[in-house]
Amino acid sequence: MTPVCRLDQIEVEGGVAALVDGVAVAIFRTHDGNVYAMSNYDPCSQASVLARGIVGDRGGTPFVASPMHKQAFDLRTGQCLDDAAVRVPTYDVRVEDGLVLVGPPLEP
Repeated sequence: MTPVCRLDQIEVEGGVAALVDGVAVAIFRTHDGNVYAMSNYDPCSQASVLARGIVGDRGGTPFVASPMHKQAFDLRTGQCLDDAAVRVPTYDVRVEDGLVLVGPPLEP
């Protein structure tokens, strides 16, 4: 697990980007205190921008909307909620003693 930042450095309903083993990862903190990590790369706009997206909830599903074209990605699975053929990788993430740690990609 790679330490990336302190939890209090991520705004509630916000995200930050970090390089983890040379890969840009977006880490998000939701209003209920959960922390999620996914690729920062938005395959729809082909840009590394997801950490700057809008965090929200759609029918109980926590998501981030890309700041480019507004596609919503499930924070838990990386699945695009607007296009079933699109998905971004998600990463193991945990908080220990107030420090956010990111691990390897999770299996789809």
